Order: sequence, then C-alpha cells, then structure tokens
Amino acid sequence: MSNFETLFYYIQETSGKLLSEGDKHLLMAHFKPKKLRKRQYFLQEGDVCKYIGFIVKGSARTFTVDDKGHEHILKLSLENWWIVDFESFYLLTPSRFNIEALENLEVLQSTNAQIEEFLKHIPAFSAMSNVISQNNTIATQKRMQAAMIYTAEERYEDLISNYPQFLQRFPQNMIASYLGLSPETLSRLKKNSFK
Repeated sequence: MSNFETLFYYIQETSGKLLSEGDKHLLMAHFKPKKLRKRQYFLQEGDVCKYIGFIVKGSARTFTVDDKGHEHILKLSLENWWIVDFESFYLLTPSRFNIEALENLEVLQSTNAQIEEFLKHIPAFSAMSNVISQNNTIATQKRMQAAMIYTAEERYEDLISNYPQFLQRFPQNMIASYLGLSPETLSRLKKNSFK
C-alpha cells in the first residue's frame, strides 16, 4: 500500500465516508511526503508548528524539557497517528514541545491553510476530523484523570489494556516518562505483572 493509499484508507475508515477521485487528487496535491531519520525533529521547542503530519511508517514522541533538564513525554505516536502541536499550529505561537522521530519516520505533512481547505471541500476529511477531535478530547480527559487519581499500578494496567503495542515499540525509560513514573517503579510493576 502506498503512503497515500494508507492515508485514504485511514480517512475512509475513521470517517465512515468514501473519498471521491477529486478528493484524492486534492489530498495528493497538498500532502507532501517527508522522511526523517531516527532522532531527527519534526518540531523543536520555540519554533512555530507549520505542519501537521500523518505517520505512515515509524514512531515519534512529543515531549518537553523542564528547568532541571528532565524530559516529560506527553505523547507517543505510531503508524496512522497524527503528530502536531495544535496550539502552535492553529495560533501560530512558538511551540513549547519537541516532536522527535524515535525510528526512521515517513510522514505525509500539510499546512494549516491546506487543512482548512480539506475541511471545507472534502466531507470525509471533515468527518474524520470530528471523530479525531472527539477521541482526543476523551483521551486527554482520561490521561488527566489517570495522572490525578490512578495509582502507578493502575496507570500501567491502563496502558497495557489500551496501548499494548507501546511495550514492544518504545524503550522502558520513555514509557516510564509517559506514565509519570520512575524507570525503577515501572520495572517493579512489569515484574509483578508476570507473577
């Protein structure tokens, strides 16, 4: 499946609507393929996020660094996920986040102005955007609840049930950061889960 066929399939599956040939041509004209090597940045803190990227192949992390130099991972992303700092993308403000390729990464990227055109002229894209927006809102609420209420064990169990693929794709120290745990605590939880 080509990069664009992957995107078309994703849009149709998520939206429940078919793309016309005209829709596909419009998307192909305005989504640009980009390759990043492992450790390259899609976005760096302080830059304005000019692009949204659809991951065709590889993985990425969205993170910030505090005043003490500690990294905090907000999001881990895999194939068929979007990478973007929405606040910077829509408001054109400097980003507070970094988005880094964790593996060699292939994305299809587009600009804010082009996304607005897709939303106006491609019903399947607009429907997909609504579904993603709802899912992101729910995921954000769940993540806030987990951070405030869940024990370390509950956060780990929640990750296993919702994103089991993370354990195969991401190093333990990154999963620990994503969960807001120390690597030692995560190691202990993993050992206990196999007893």
